[in-house]
Amino acid sequence: MLHRHLTHQQFTLAGIDDIIARGNQQDWIALRWAALGDRTILDKIMRVCRARIADPYAQRYHFWMHYAQEHMGESA
Repeated sequence: MLHRHLTHQQFTLAGIDDIIARGNQQDWIALRWAALGDRTILDKIMRVCRARIADPYAQRYHFWMHYAQEHMGESA
């Protein structure tokens, strides 16, 4: 899936938000691999998720926040 805010394979905050909100399994796999290779992407994932985590129905953001925290060594 082409994401409107993802340019030149750079994971911007808007691009990450788009992947989390509308991405499919392949998009999530690509984000996961990018995050495992670059801790700044994990930080960006947490920044995006913090903005939406107050919504208990935003389950995708809860999932990614937990994933990023686990890989950054932070507790929830």
